Amino acid sequence: MPRAEHRGLTKRRTTIASIAVASIVAASALMALKLGVGLATGSLGLISTGIESSGDLIAATLTFFAVRLGGRPADPEHPYGHRRAENLGALGEAAILLAGGLIVSVEAVRHLASGASAPETRWYGFAVLGAALVLDASRTAVSLRAARTYSSPALRSNAMHFAGDVVASATVLVGLVFVELGVREGDSIAALLVAALIVAAATRLIAENANVLMDRTPEEAREAAERAIADLGAEIELSRLRLRESAGRYFADVVVAVPPGQAVVEGHQAADLVEAAVERVLPGSDVVVHVEPRSRDLSLRDRVLAIALEEPLVLEAHDIMIFQRPGAVSVALHLKFPADLDLGSAAQIAARVERAISHKLDVAAVQTHLEPLEQTLRARASDPRADAEAEAEIQRLVTERTGSPPRHLELLSLETGRVVFLTLGVAAGGSLTAAHALAGELEEALRQRVPDIVDVVVRTQP
Repeated sequence: MPRAEHRGLTKRRTTIASIAVASIVAASALMALKLGVGLATGSLGLISTGIESSGDLIAATLTFFAVRLGGRPADPEHPYGHRRAENLGALGEAAILLAGGLIVSVEAVRHLASGASAPETRWYGFAVLGAALVLDASRTAVSLRAARTYSSPALRSNAMHFAGDVVASATVLVGLVFVELGVREGDSIAALLVAALIVAAATRLIAENANVLMDRTPEEAREAAERAIADLGAEIELSRLRLRESAGRYFADVVVAVPPGQAVVEGHQAADLVEAAVERVLPGSDVVVHVEPRSRDLSLRDRVLAIALEEPLVLEAHDIMIFQRPGAVSVALHLKFPADLDLGSAAQIAARVERAISHKLDVAAVQTHLEPLEQTLRARASDPRADAEAEAEIQRLVTERTGSPPRHLELLSLETGRVVFLTLGVAAGGSLTAAHALAGELEEALRQRVPDIVDVVVRTQP
């Protein structure tokens, strides 16, 4: 793991753990106060908020341990890390909340049905609720801010709990005010409303975290990744996208198709572009990209190339020529094989390539030219006098044909003869076809007038 990423995870874990510890202390104090005052005054509303605070205490404890476990780095048994421990912790919190809400709702309904007496209203009951409102509001703000900063589902669950506590305490406070004004059922009704809030929050938490644990990808995340890849251009075609979330971090498995003529380096660049695009819209993502040759929306030349390169021993396919005849198409191409491959095997592979092109592309005739892949050639010591004579002849010939001497001339001596490297200056407005024809003419003329030339490499530039 990179050092910067490790430091970031350590800071994240330390911050979340500190918030969880503070929540444990606050929840313990509120639980004791609410339950104590509720039992002393007989207020079901205060008891219900005390039960909710006890749920918060257990939830904060679960968050603390879930964050410590979730902060561990990935290992062979957990290649995606341990961050889903936070989702498990949030699921446990939701289950505790749901149980508490059901208990409170049953008691509230029983009080309303039996016509139980109203609780006593004391000043310290109102004081406890006021203090709870202030404390819960501050805890909500801190947890929500940290949850957004560190993408923590456990802290997001805590923030929802604390926000629910604010509403619950306010509801119970209103209920006690109504009791003070003579509405006997005010406390039980408030308790029932608090129970409904608890159940709603717990149900939402269960749904959110169960979806994460079931690898359900949020639609907006998937669409954002698809748009980012589509914006890279038509040459990169998305074949498959799989996303999974773990504690606010996405893991993307992407398969893209690129034109079959692209080299390995170009394919790697395409993969880098896809990774950057996904990480831009889903920050912090871990993206794995597989690149494969595209098979759809290709020109006939690219489709011929793709079929040829499907054969493992075809190392290169080049000089692909398409011949359009009345009512039919013919194809010719050069195939390069390992130099140590025997002719019989190369001929069998070429025959398979020809049959595949004819069958898949409805081509009337296919002709292949078989070549060995060039090996590394060893240069030998040159003869300075002979090279000087050859250079002078090449200079004269180039000047005759182009009107100016070559911009660059180099001779390389091999065991079999000389290789000529030649750079020519041509008109900037000329066509590539004309420049290529000129290079071909010079190559042929040089072979005729200069002895021992085995190859001529001509580069034309404006």
